[in-house]
Parts: sequence; C-alpha cells; structure tokens
Amino acid sequence: MKRDWQETITVAADVALVGLFVTAASVPLVTLGAAVRTGSSAVGVIARGEKVSLPAMWRLFRASLLRGFVASLAVLALALLLAFNVDAVAGGRVPGGSPALAGTGVAVVVLLSIGLLGLVRLGRDPSPSSWREALRWAARTAWRQPGAAAAVAGVSAVAAALALFIPLTAPLLVGYALYAAHAVTARLVKTPSPA
Repeated sequence: MKRDWQETITVAADVALVGLFVTAASVPLVTLGAAVRTGSSAVGVIARGEKVSLPAMWRLFRASLLRGFVASLAVLALALLLAFNVDAVAGGRVPGGSPALAGTGVAVVVLLSIGLLGLVRLGRDPSPSSWREALRWAARTAWRQPGAAAAVAGVSAVAAALALFIPLTAPLLVGYALYAAHAVTARLVKTPSPA
C-alpha cells in the first residue's frame, strides 16, 4: 500500500508512541513481556493500515501479564547465561578463544531472530495463544528461511546501535524495531501454501 507523506508521518508518530508505551509499561519489569507483546500487536495493526483500539490493547496487555512474566524470566536467564559465556570465553577462563566467541555471537543472532519472529507472530495473533507456539513457528521459520531471519536480526541490530549512539532515542526505537521486524517479516517470510 502506497502512503502519502502525511500518512507516513502519522505512522511514524504512532510507532514512536508505541515505543514510548512499551518502554514505560516495562519499567516495573514484571510487565515487560506483556508490554512487548502488546506493542507488537499495536505495531501489527498500524502496519496493516488500521486504527489501534486502546481497549483491545488494554485487554491484551492484561491477558499477557502472567505468560509475559514467565517469558521475560526465560529471556533474562538466557541473556545472563550468554553474557556469562561471553565473559568466560573472552577472559580466557574457558578454552576456545575466538572460534568459541564467534560461535556464541552466531547463537545470539539466531536467538535474537527467533525471538523477534516470535514477537511478530504474537503481534499478528491477538488471541492469547501460546508463547511456545509462537517460538516454535519462529524457529521453524528461521530454519527454513535463514535469510529472512537474518534480516529481522539485522534491523533490530541497527535499532540497538542507534539506541547506543543516541540513548535519548532508545524508547522511540523500541517501536521502530518492532515495526521493522513486522515489515521485514511481511515482505520476506513466505508462508507455506495450503496443501
């Protein structure tokens, strides 16, 4: 769908507001998963050219609190494990050196792409479907279409780099990273045709 410049500015502002919402709603940390899923859903609605329903987003946020909390704990545990691994290999406490560090980097990129594809899947499906189901779909998609998975990881890496260089923009970039993940997935991920 081709947009004129006014619609483009409106979409950009809406996506930035989603980023601000996700950042603010994530401050208590226990709400991180629910905030990110709700943000992904809102961005999915915006990407389709529809209007975001605040009552629907509020219901989705509340329905995602428990599962989102469990998912946040799992992501935090995985991030700590990867950070410990990188620190141990980089510090020379574990054999392997550069190849082990490169392997850990590849694992981080793969896990990041699977996580983002899972968020896109959750954002497209407003029902309280399983987070595990979304991750299974994301893992299958990353396996079958590694180029699309790499592109999703790449756009998130660009957003993360911008947030590091200009920290003030980090809350806005959350929304733009979600939007980019939705746009790349919509364009590059081929859904299998029915048999």
